[in-house]
Amino acid sequence: MTIGGVPLIVVMKISPIFDLLVICLGIFIWITFERVGAYKKKRMDRVAFMEEIRNALAKNKYESAIEYCANENKPLANMVKVGLMNRHRSPEDIAELMEATRMGERVGLEKFLGILGTMGNSSPFIGLLGTVIGIIRAFKLLEHAGAGGATTIMVGIAEALVTTAMGLLVAIPCVIAFNYFMGVVKNWYVEMEVVSKELMVELVSGGKAKAVKKA
Repeated sequence: MTIGGVPLIVVMKISPIFDLLVICLGIFIWITFERVGAYKKKRMDRVAFMEEIRNALAKNKYESAIEYCANENKPLANMVKVGLMNRHRSPEDIAELMEATRMGERVGLEKFLGILGTMGNSSPFIGLLGTVIGIIRAFKLLEHAGAGGATTIMVGIAEALVTTAMGLLVAIPCVIAFNYFMGVVKNWYVEMEVVSKELMVELVSGGKAKAVKKA
């Protein structure tokens, strides 16, 4: 592939900015596949999961419910496990502990997303830097080559064009992926909040039922 008669490999050799953007593109691809795989492993059916928990609590099998959550070892299950393990505390304490667990799980869910956001915001400016460097190189080559060496400046112009395009090529998918993954995390967090409220109802109602029986 050539840009204005200049092979792309030549641009790669003379432009460290282009090489940096290629590295950024590789990082983007790796993070995307890593996050998709991680989210797939952490995903679970909220309705089916809570049905299992309710069935266990209805039979007073709290330890079985805790073991079930531990075996799942997913964000939703980890939060419910904390609530069940602290069921003897006050409702306020249980809610606070589950909220703390949600916040901790969110940190894991947002892993590497900050890098995506940074690359999405900075890649166009990195490409612009390559553009400026390319134009400066073109003027220097023109100065040394004279009027008859117009072909020589094509190297600098090619560098300017390629780094601009590469900056956008990295930034656009990074921004799209970042927004998509953040939406996934947000939905996950809302789902965990819903489950925490459902569990609190189960625990509080269960405690009241025991109190009535004792009375």
